[in-house]
Amino acid sequence: MTMSNQNTNEALLLEYLTFRLGEETYGLDIMAVKEIRGYEKGTKLANVPEFVLGVVNLRGDIVPIVDLRIRFNVGKPIYDEFTIVIMLNINERFVGIVVDEVCDVIKVDSETIKPAPQFGAVFDMEYLEGLVTVEDIMVILVNIQALVTSDTFALIDKNNEEQERPQ
Repeated sequence: MTMSNQNTNEALLLEYLTFRLGEETYGLDIMAVKEIRGYEKGTKLANVPEFVLGVVNLRGDIVPIVDLRIRFNVGKPIYDEFTIVIMLNINERFVGIVVDEVCDVIKVDSETIKPAPQFGAVFDMEYLEGLVTVEDIMVILVNIQALVTSDTFALIDKNNEEQERPQ
């Protein structure tokens, strides 16, 4: 009986990669992270929103790079050797997000996650999983899949449906 309770408790632990945008700390599901790398200037595309910096070739995959600092008007977008890109795998498609700083990987008991308030957050409420306090720091947990597949970003198909090509 103790063993099954222990397994149940372990199942409630969630892991998040934390990062900073401006003055705030955010977390995203670690399972969405493919890799963390330095910024490289991509190929700029025409008629894309300002926050889409372009695309890069990541070992044969063409990956759009999005600067969350520009999209949500937080932090100053500086591109140098310290600029960080988190490469994400969402619905088996890749997207890179530029952040100010990558902090740590945290383990969170799902029962400690509090609902986000209806105001004062950079992200729309539908993209937030909630808030959690870790070592006196409030971490805003982002539903990165919902954010990246949203109409706002329109980078990855929500349904991940492959369109058939005419033969």
